[in-house]
Amino acid sequence: MNVNILAIESSCDETSASIISNGKILNNIVATQSVHEKYGGVVPELASRAHQQHLIPVVNEAILTSGISKNELSAVAFTKGPGLMGSLMVGVSFAKSFAYALGIPLIAINHMEAHILAHFIDEPKPNFPFICLTVSGGHTQLVLVRDHLDMEVVGETMDDAVGEAFDKTAKLMGLPYPGGPILDKYAKEGNPTAFQFPISDMPGLTFSFSGIKTAVLYFLRDNLKENPKFVEENLADICASIQHTLIKTLMQKLKKASKQYKIKEIAIAGGVSANSGLRKELENLSNQYGWKVYIPKFEYCTDNAAMIAMAAHYKYQKSEFSGLDVSPEARMKI
Repeated sequence: MNVNILAIESSCDETSASIISNGKILNNIVATQSVHEKYGGVVPELASRAHQQHLIPVVNEAILTSGISKNELSAVAFTKGPGLMGSLMVGVSFAKSFAYALGIPLIAINHMEAHILAHFIDEPKPNFPFICLTVSGGHTQLVLVRDHLDMEVVGETMDDAVGEAFDKTAKLMGLPYPGGPILDKYAKEGNPTAFQFPISDMPGLTFSFSGIKTAVLYFLRDNLKENPKFVEENLADICASIQHTLIKTLMQKLKKASKQYKIKEIAIAGGVSANSGLRKELENLSNQYGWKVYIPKFEYCTDNAAMIAMAAHYKYQKSEFSGLDVSPEARMKI
């Protein structure tokens, strides 16, 4: 008997649906919300409204392109959290209604666990145990992964996420939203040691990224006083220097975690794992420390339903289902 699962992702500003059949991803339909660009960040109310507009067309396309009818579905999976409450509510409400109408079970998925399990969509797959650096606009965590559904957060940020630091420092330079990918683009052309920014040194495996945002703010303020065209004339070098500092901060803790747990199977996940500088530095360190590094395809780095489907596949195998009384959780830990 085939196990076919419809998965829905609606945690922030991407509306996505995917069908997985017997552990194989058949499609990954994503509708991006462009409405937030003029505001310089995600507006929660606009995000939830856009999810309402996009969700049915996205689910319909996922079912049509999979070659599987809705009556052949075995379960409906959805992102329970963490994320924006309004956005999550749209996905959860639809999933509950759809599953109830078809008389099939519900599978609630932790968004951050799904980012990690995106590594099992394609080959090569990590070997257990492995350490995963999960980096996004809302999270920065070091996760010890013992099995598909056995994960422990061993280090995380005490304040801001690294993705937020990328976006906010980009915004300080007048770059459009989302700033992280644009900063990465300019960084490729710049000198990463042109300017020095502080690297936080928190105890243990704890991260902190609030300091660099403040440092960049004052750095730009002071230099713009002397030269109003400072950013324009040094944009690539500033971007490269900021990116170098953020990546070095991440790698310090990753190296420490690898040594502490004696694990050389290393993975990255989350939206920031699409950053070219981070990917390059991981490849460099893999040669230096003998790490075996796993980096997902770009399409599975940002928020998407394929990763939700992959997580649902493993939960289905263990019959980990949710009742119709399930509710979204804006703050949800691994």
